[in-house]
Amino acid sequence: MIHLQLVTLSGMKFDDDAYEVILPTQDGEIGVLPGHMPLISVATAGVIMVRRQPRDADRARDLFAISGGVIEVDHNTLRVIVDEADHADDINEAEAEVAHQRALALKKGAKDEVSLEQAQALIDRSAVRLQVAGLRRRNQHRG
Repeated sequence: MIHLQLVTLSGMKFDDDAYEVILPTQDGEIGVLPGHMPLISVATAGVIMVRRQPRDADRARDLFAISGGVIEVDHNTLRVIVDEADHADDINEAEAEVAHQRALALKKGAKDEVSLEQAQALIDRSAVRLQVAGLRRRNQHRG
């Protein structure tokens, strides 16, 4: 097993053993299994998928929507440090959709580069939250 610590500005979101963790990086998704080589990488906004046991089905994975951050693998410990991380069970899909539409409207009305960048960050965050909510919904229908 690998020990996953998912740390945000508001505290620890996950601190437990897992069999497999899939993470979004600048170079695409990576999978971390027990015995993974030491690694430091940049996490991008995306979905972290945590399989607790080797035989757990995909629909049983824990899903987290994350903002960008840092990934460190060392001696079967995986630390992911991000600004925000939301567990799939904590995301209201309807509210995430409203936030996404609001962010798109902000981008459309942006008058300068700073406003445009802020709106894009909100769009990225809300898009990942919607992705995680959709994955959870689909998994519940299969289970």
